Amino acid sequence: MVKKVPHWADIAASEIIKVKGNKNVVATGITPSGPIHLGNLREILTGDALSRALRDQGSEVDFIYIADTFDPLRKVYPFLPESYAEHVGKPISEIPDPEGCHENYAEHFLEPFLEAIKVLGIEPRVIKAHESYKKGLYTEIIDLTLENNQKITEILNEIAGRNLEKDFVPLLTKCEKCGRLTTTKIISYDTKKHQVEYKCKCGHQGISDYSKGEAKLPWRLDWPGRWKIFGVTVEPFGKDHATTGGSYDTGKIITKEIFGYEPPYPFVYEWIYLKGKGAMSSSKGIAISINEILEILPPSWVRYLILRYKPDKHIDFDPVNGYILLAEDYERLERIYYRLEGTEEEWDQIARLYELSQVREVPKEIGPQVPIRHIITLTQISLGNNELLKEMLIRSGYESELSKFDEILKRIEYVKNWLERFAPSQVKFRLQEETPEIVKIFLPKEKEFLRSLANKIKEKDWQGDELQNFIYNLAQEHGIEGKRAFQLIYLSFLNQTSGPRAGYFLISLPKDFVVSRLLEAGS
Repeated sequence: MVKKVPHWADIAASEIIKVKGNKNVVATGITPSGPIHLGNLREILTGDALSRALRDQGSEVDFIYIADTFDPLRKVYPFLPESYAEHVGKPISEIPDPEGCHENYAEHFLEPFLEAIKVLGIEPRVIKAHESYKKGLYTEIIDLTLENNQKITEILNEIAGRNLEKDFVPLLTKCEKCGRLTTTKIISYDTKKHQVEYKCKCGHQGISDYSKGEAKLPWRLDWPGRWKIFGVTVEPFGKDHATTGGSYDTGKIITKEIFGYEPPYPFVYEWIYLKGKGAMSSSKGIAISINEILEILPPSWVRYLILRYKPDKHIDFDPVNGYILLAEDYERLERIYYRLEGTEEEWDQIARLYELSQVREVPKEIGPQVPIRHIITLTQISLGNNELLKEMLIRSGYESELSKFDEILKRIEYVKNWLERFAPSQVKFRLQEETPEIVKIFLPKEKEFLRSLANKIKEKDWQGDELQNFIYNLAQEHGIEGKRAFQLIYLSFLNQTSGPRAGYFLISLPKDFVVSRLLEAGS
C-alpha cells in the first residue's frame, strides 16, 4: 500500500491542530515599501502551504495577508528619486506613487505582488492596515496600550533590552500639518475620547483621534494587537523576529498580559539568498521581484523552489547557473510522480511535495516531456518560428509532445526571458548562416573527421544520445580528443567553442543542412 511521506507543512498542521484546534487563522504580511521580492515570497507561500495542509486535515482556515500600508516611509531607497526625502516619515498609503500609475505609493508595490501570488495559486483575504485603522479596528487595542503604558514600557525594557524613558508612549500619531508619523511626540491622551495631544518637530501642535486612523501603533505593539483583532492562531515570520528579545518575544507577553489573547503558533523561516550577493533586500538593491521570477519560471517551479526546503533552511537562489539544475530537478520530480521513472519508495517521498507545488489541482496528465537543455537549444534555433520548432521537435524524437505544443511554447517563452536576462554566456549561441572563417585553420585530420561525421549522419536517422556517443567514438578513430571533436562541431555551426549537447543539437537541424555544413567545414 502506497503511503505518502508527510511534507513539513503536513507535520506542522498536525501539531497546530493539537495546540490550536480545528479552526485557524493563518496570517502573513509585509510592508509594501518597495518591489516585493522572491525573499518575501517565502512567508506567504509558507502560509499558503500551512493553510492547504490544515484544510487537508479537516481544519477550517481563514488565510489572511495584512499589508502594512500605514507604515511610514523610512528613507529614500535606491530606486527612488531624491525628491522623496520630503515624504520620509509619512504613511506609504498617503504619499504619491513614484511612477504615477497607482493611487498611492503602497498600491504601486502591493498591486503587482497580489497579481503575482494569484498566478502562484495563493489567494489570501487581503487586509490593508491603513483601512483597518480608519475603520477603528485598532481602537480597543490602542486604548489598552495607553492604559497599560507603564507596564508595556517595563516589558520592552526588560525583554528587548530597551532603555525607554518614563514618558515614552507607544503610539505614532500623524501630524495634521506635515503628515508625518515619525516626528510627533505625545503630550497627553484620553482613552475615553480616543484622542491624543501631540507636538510635532515641524512646530505644529494638535489633537489626533486614533479611532479614525490618525495614529498607529509601533511594530512591537501593532503585531500582537493584530493577533487579537483578527484572531490569528498561526503565523510564519522571519528569523529576525525570532531572536532573543525580538518582536515575537515581546509580542507574546504583551498579547497575553495586556490584550488578553494567546499568541499564535510561531513558524520561523530562514532567508532566501541571491547567490553571491546575500540575503534579498529591496532597500539594499539585492533582489529579484516575484513578477520577474514568474517571467523565467513556471508557477509550479517557483512553488517547488521554496517548498522543497524546510523553512529553517536558507535557500540560495542562483538565476544564472542554478536555473537548469532547478528545472531538471522538477522534471525528475514530475516523472516520478506520474510513474515514468523511479521506485514506489521514491514516489512515497516526493508525492506530497509535488502536490503542494501545484498552483491548484494536480494536473491529470504530465506536462511536455522535452528536457530543459533541449528547450534552450530549440529556443535559440527556432527564434520564434513555430513551424520550424515543430519540425525540430519531430526530428529530435519529440513528435508525441506536439499534442502539448501550447505548453511547450510557454516553456520557450520562459527560457527566452532567462536567456535575455540571466543565462551564462556558455549556454548562449547563434546559428551561423554562413560557414565561419575559422574552419580554414582546422588540421587535415580534423577536416577528415568532419567529413566522416557528415557521411555517417547522412546514412540514417539518429537519436540524440546515440549520435552523442557516436561522435566520441568517431573522434577516437581519427585520433582526436573528445573535447576537441565537439569544439570542431561548435565552431563549424556557431563560431564558438562550446554549445548545447551536440548530438541533440545536430538532429534538431535539417539533415541536409547539417551534412552540407560539415562537408563544407571539412573541405
